[in-house]
Amino acid sequence: MGIFDIFKDEFIEVIEWVESDGETIMHKFPDRDRNIKYGAQLTVRESQMAIFVDEGQVADIYGPGRHKLFTDNMPIMTTLRSWKHGFDSPFKADVYFISTKQFPALKWGTPNPVIMRDPEFKQVRVKAFGTYFVKVSDPKTFFTEFAGTKPSVHVSEVEAKMRDLIAPKFAESLSEAGVSVLDMATQYTELGDKILPLIQADFEPFGIELTKFQITSTSLPKEVEAFYDKMTNMNMVDDMGQFTRFQGANAIEKAAENPGGGAGDGVGMGVGFGMAKMFTEGMGNTAQSGADAVADAKSKVIELLKELGQLKEQGILTEEEFEAKKKELLAKL
Repeated sequence: MGIFDIFKDEFIEVIEWVESDGETIMHKFPDRDRNIKYGAQLTVRESQMAIFVDEGQVADIYGPGRHKLFTDNMPIMTTLRSWKHGFDSPFKADVYFISTKQFPALKWGTPNPVIMRDPEFKQVRVKAFGTYFVKVSDPKTFFTEFAGTKPSVHVSEVEAKMRDLIAPKFAESLSEAGVSVLDMATQYTELGDKILPLIQADFEPFGIELTKFQITSTSLPKEVEAFYDKMTNMNMVDDMGQFTRFQGANAIEKAAENPGGGAGDGVGMGVGFGMAKMFTEGMGNTAQSGADAVADAKSKVIELLKELGQLKEQGILTEEEFEAKKKELLAKL
């Protein structure tokens, strides 16, 4: 190696960044404390921006393309350094590359249930989960307000910091939408479109654009879901006799799923055969069997009323909700 090669290695002549992992939003060019040669070549690829920082101050910003680093195309750096036209000495600067591509499928969720007003059930606790897409819309703002002095930023850091901003906006949007929890699954897209601009207002100060917001699932407390399932079964039938036959069909199905021996299986099969006999004999024995059916159905209603009382005691149902559901069940007797 000649003496001129030694001096050549002291200066940076080519500045570029080739993304390797697809998860990096900001990357500091590794200058290894070397100076940038005047006239060096800067290559900025599509979906990238390059930021020059001079002694902690953001200087020139470059978009996609190949740039020769002369005073003519470094106006801010020239002003900060008080360079005269034609200055041709090596200089020191930090160079950061910002990825402006879209980063999809970031995760969000409500850490605690959101209490929403429901048109049918008054107040319901709901948990929700989903995904969202982001991109850097303002590289300078992202650098100064989010990245700071860090040498690199990964998308997981954005996901972690922005997650806490989403849950409150989700609750706010639900309260304004007035959608029943029973209809929510059919309106995920509409709700997502309503929530997006609300969240964008919090992302914008960081130079981040929220390009897509999706709700993928919602859930209710287990005890509420179990109660709603029973109420759905009740609503599927017109009278208590039909409800009893519906329960009998379930018993037959469960007995068929447990064909093995044992006392528990014997009971299940006994119930199954008994109900099967009732179905095959039709409506011929209506007098006594009808009375038994009504008695059994009444016990089911009483069981549901007890569960209603427990939900009220746990604070899941209000007094008004309890009275409304109780009245609905008693009307079936």
